[in-house]
Amino acid sequence: MKYVALPVEKVRRLSFYLAMEEYVARRIDEQDLFFMWQVEPSVIFGRNQLIENEVNLKFCRERGIKTYRRKSGGGCVYADMNNVMFSYVTKDEAVGFTFNRYINMVVLVLQNLGVDAKASGRNDVMIGDRKVSGNAFYHIPGRSIVHGTMLYDTDMVNMVGAITPTDEKLLSKGVASVRQRIALLKDYINLDIEQFKTFVRNNLCQGEIVLNEEDIRGIEEIEKDYLTDEFIYGNNPKYTIVRKRRIETVGDFEVRIEMKNGEIKGMVMLGDYFIVGDIDDTILRPLKGVRLEREALEKALPEQLDTAILNLRKADFIDLLL
Repeated sequence: MKYVALPVEKVRRLSFYLAMEEYVARRIDEQDLFFMWQVEPSVIFGRNQLIENEVNLKFCRERGIKTYRRKSGGGCVYADMNNVMFSYVTKDEAVGFTFNRYINMVVLVLQNLGVDAKASGRNDVMIGDRKVSGNAFYHIPGRSIVHGTMLYDTDMVNMVGAITPTDEKLLSKGVASVRQRIALLKDYINLDIEQFKTFVRNNLCQGEIVLNEEDIRGIEEIEKDYLTDEFIYGNNPKYTIVRKRRIETVGDFEVRIEMKNGEIKGMVMLGDYFIVGDIDDTILRPLKGVRLEREALEKALPEQLDTAILNLRKADFIDLLL
């Protein structure tokens, strides 16, 4: 696996690194590529999330915390200069397999440091019963992109204040309760953050590709899309019915259904689930014009929904809609 380096190391906006993932995936012909990055205080929320549901915008404005949307699914995370972000790009198009392989690579690196790390749930790396890394992925033609956090250290007040979690995810508010759920890597290793980054790179990568100024201009062109209000904030959909539920091993769902004459006219699906296929063809289009009744839903939907959303079963999704 090759490491992708920038010609000049400096702190850039989070959106630059998201664009860099895309640029690298589309322009560099290597099987596996990896790079690490750090940002000033930022919140990044998933492709299918509404910003007002996930982010305390008033707190972020007051603290100068930037907000960005990414193209992968999953939940909302806070990042700052004491949090190392990983990006992995591969030619392997089997997204689920690639995701698991990447997480196991991260676990092995931590184990090589003497840390008792393990993979857990859909997308987490744990130390004991505490989360040290969360990860997400998406797919473009010919490439899979995986990215994730590594909590070396972080500003706990910013982390708690910037993100608005659901009651199911966080039963009691405050720094103390969050601190009980997460692990900070600095408490488990004797390396500072720069030494840790060097260790990761040496364990995962052989060789380096250094981007040039033309590459930087290409990345910045892609980055423009990430900075538009339309992409960051999205358009709030019209709806007449809202269904909310957490489906274990799949994620949190908020489905907004627009009804007319007892039939589904349109539907928008929000949440932190992971997309592995075409939601429009598999779920949304088949349900248009269908009555919101179990028999009609069962007839309209294909048997396999996990080809579109990771681990989603047809029966669970119908239960959610009803």
